[in-house]
Amino acid sequence: MREKVDILISNTLLVTMNNERRVVPRGFVAVRDGVIVDVGVGDGREKYSSEEVIDGAKTVTVPGFISAHTHFYGALLTGSPWFGRIEPPSDFMQNLQRIWWALDVMLCHEEAYAAALIGSIMYAKSGVTNFFDNISAPNCIENILDSMEKAVNEVGLRGILSFEATQRRSIEEGVRGVRENERFIVKNNRDPKKRVKGAIYLHASFTVTDDLFKLAMEIAEKHDALIAIHTEEGLVDVYHNIERYGLRPIERMEKLGFLSPRVHLVHAVQATDEEIALIKKRGAHVAHNPMSNMLNAVGVPKIPKMLELGINVGLGDDGYIFNIFENMRAAYLIHKVWNLDPRLMTPLQVVEMATVNSAKMFHQERELGSIEPGKKADLVVIKPRTPSTPVNEKTIYAHLVNSFSSDDVDTVIVDGRFVVKEKKFVNIDLDKALEKVHRVVEKLWDRMLAEGKYQLDYLK
Repeated sequence: MREKVDILISNTLLVTMNNERRVVPRGFVAVRDGVIVDVGVGDGREKYSSEEVIDGAKTVTVPGFISAHTHFYGALLTGSPWFGRIEPPSDFMQNLQRIWWALDVMLCHEEAYAAALIGSIMYAKSGVTNFFDNISAPNCIENILDSMEKAVNEVGLRGILSFEATQRRSIEEGVRGVRENERFIVKNNRDPKKRVKGAIYLHASFTVTDDLFKLAMEIAEKHDALIAIHTEEGLVDVYHNIERYGLRPIERMEKLGFLSPRVHLVHAVQATDEEIALIKKRGAHVAHNPMSNMLNAVGVPKIPKMLELGINVGLGDDGYIFNIFENMRAAYLIHKVWNLDPRLMTPLQVVEMATVNSAKMFHQERELGSIEPGKKADLVVIKPRTPSTPVNEKTIYAHLVNSFSSDDVDTVIVDGRFVVKEKKFVNIDLDKALEKVHRVVEKLWDRMLAEGKYQLDYLK
């Protein structure tokens, strides 16, 4: 007699990402109560029955992709007329001052909800089922993460939400940011039913005092929470720390005892070999955001060296281009051209960064990142439209990085529940959601153009 399951994916090319990186040319995945109960060869129908059978012929099934670092609110500026009103930034610090710090002072609950809604939609469309987001909204700190959580839950994704604690305007503001993170952690992290969790986020070491570092460490240890921080993205971070502390940022973190396996160093573009050795020594993780690094013209981190040393590196987008396939391609290519060496980065390494490595960063490797019995059922079924060459167990990693796109994503499952099914969103009315987001964005743009007090000196 066949066992009953909730979902059976049958006859699919199965990319397990397990320890052996097993690829099954024709396999099945059986899901019950949100958990993968079996993975095997064949169609699985001789063993299992289900009302939800996905005929996986000519499909590829992969673990849900995981974004190691993002800012949902970055999506609110796509195409904004604000860019036509400011003097174009000439370096990273001007990018912060003229664009991002002009935006974040305008954000409150309505904008945070809209950003999380459109970000979650774009992630689901490209097969991202889990993420680590960070919002900056200095005029609307308390409870803002709840507004974002509402949107993420409506779409049906899994994720980590955090508030960017910064002291660029006042000491107290940074403390409030850390406390908002602690509130959300206490509210969500111990509840296994909640797919959205909290973490601590510090903006960057050039806007954070030693005391805030210490407070973040105390709270993270108390609640067994993750901590992330923008690290040496631009040279301003390096110069500030050398001038004020006589140390580079990662050296300062080492002195404070900040580096640990619970810490995500986001970017690490300017990190020296000596600092990279410290990252390795302390078991910290790195979130690589290649497309954002190109956009901000800050340089390229030594990711191949980090991987060679065994540092865990995950792949993010930093709030620019919410499409995992484009970010995988960028990670695959940028290190070749930057180092004039076509041997650097393999398709498998890039896919690992978008799955198992990011799961390890989130301390979720026992539950997510691969397709194995006992793990949570976060799955993506890809149906390539017009593959130029055969898609099989020998070519699949190259296709994932080089030829597949978000248009090929057919079905997305999170926690054993459909989020996207045959390209249609299950939990939301997509057209109404987009209308809602666009109304918020249009009001935001009007306010930025009318009330951009911090940027008046730069207006043409």
